Amino acid sequence: METVTNRRRQGGRGRRVGGSQVPQLPWQGVTNPYPPMEVLSAEQLESIHRTSMRILEELGIEMMSPRALALFKAAGADVDMATRTVRLDRGLVEQALKSVPSSFVLTPRNPERRVIMGGNHVNFGLVAGPPNVHDCERGRRAGNYQDYCDFIRLAQYFNAIHLIGNQVCAPVELPATTRHLDTYRANLVYSDRVFHCTAIGAGRALDGIRMMAIARELSLEGIAEGPGVITIISVNSPRRFDESMAEGLMARAAHGQAVVITPFTLMGAMAPVSLAAALAQQNAEALCGVVLTQLVRAGAPVMYGAFTSNVDMRSGAPAFGTPENAKANIASGQLARRYGLPYRTSNASASNAADAQAAYETQMSLWGAILGGGNLVYHAAGWQEGGLTASFEKFVLDVEMLQLMMEFLKPIVVNEEELGFEAIKGVPTGGHFFGEPHTMERYEHAFYRPLLSNWQNYENWQIAGGKDATHRATDIWKQALAEYQEPPMDRGVREALDAYVAQRRAEIGSGEP
Repeated sequence: METVTNRRRQGGRGRRVGGSQVPQLPWQGVTNPYPPMEVLSAEQLESIHRTSMRILEELGIEMMSPRALALFKAAGADVDMATRTVRLDRGLVEQALKSVPSSFVLTPRNPERRVIMGGNHVNFGLVAGPPNVHDCERGRRAGNYQDYCDFIRLAQYFNAIHLIGNQVCAPVELPATTRHLDTYRANLVYSDRVFHCTAIGAGRALDGIRMMAIARELSLEGIAEGPGVITIISVNSPRRFDESMAEGLMARAAHGQAVVITPFTLMGAMAPVSLAAALAQQNAEALCGVVLTQLVRAGAPVMYGAFTSNVDMRSGAPAFGTPENAKANIASGQLARRYGLPYRTSNASASNAADAQAAYETQMSLWGAILGGGNLVYHAAGWQEGGLTASFEKFVLDVEMLQLMMEFLKPIVVNEEELGFEAIKGVPTGGHFFGEPHTMERYEHAFYRPLLSNWQNYENWQIAGGKDATHRATDIWKQALAEYQEPPMDRGVREALDAYVAQRRAEIGSGEP
């Protein structure tokens, strides 16, 4: 059982770490000690499973990669080569699930920053994929390499971020065929975290694997035994794996790296309007991808990914942080656990600004992710405008919410010291506990110290400038970048990375998609 002494020795809550002037929690593995919430009964869960099996057996999934079609055919699936449709019987699904690890470890170049996917472990990832970037001083602009690198520096600075997502903002000024090399290098040089490699084709997937192997001074065989990068395979819902995604999946699985199968099932658009139907379709698509990973390499690490939400039925625009989205996050966790798979979910909102809407929609998504037993909360910090923009201010707001959740997940300590009977006995009725030894021993680390929240009274808040949370967030990300320190890297490793990037840039030319 955790003791008060041990908690104080570990540095307490919201302390300054590593010389930082920004109060934040120390780097730590996060676990969820509470039983996951269940919004589906056992019979409802099985009904969704059975419907998913019917989708796989009767309707099938379009698989646009000839190599993938050949693998399914060799495994005994019903493959229609003319329509590129794969129909899987439930026996093939069950056989594949037997070889899937229920948890796995991802190790970056700094082994102290390793993360565990599975069980009750929770990991928070940086926003991934937006074409645009925004902050309150410079406004909204196209993604670019300088902003990309600054986001990686912020991810390194803030301990609540365990994993870097795929291209936090697209550096659009760089050639599309080779920009992944620049972003992988930035991930490795400016941070020591696990990172996501793009899986648009085998080439990009392999580049990420090889560059992490160089950073860890391993061979490809060595990194296959201890994976260090992860990718998201986005299913082109409804029921289609495009060729690039399938090729990326197979390249990753063949080298023992982690793959997350994530259908993009927006109810009313890419999936039926009812939640039960959307979950059944999501489940069928995810299981098809899981089977493919195991056909490539039995035992390859794979996660069950969920991204089910709804659209605005008046405009067709995606909506996030809705009640339906939160319930889908929780129900998807039940499905993942039914199959013994680690679970990826998301932390998203549809707000166009780092405002109250962004906060309450994000909080709704985050609670759904945590209550659903999520192991990887993707897009956990910086997501704005439905994923079209990476926001510096939203990043800081999100880190505050993540730290609040991390503290919430710490169990309540109940022992003789914490029960404080002598402290209660020592204070007369109507008195106060400010000066009591029990208080004085604990006051510095008794409660969470906020990163962003302001608890001044109104008059003092006005004297200090009267800034709201969004404007305070601007000050914080600027301060964090000023304090950032690049993690050390061996000179030989850095030279090897640069040589690899130069070699691949010359090889790729315009010959890859």
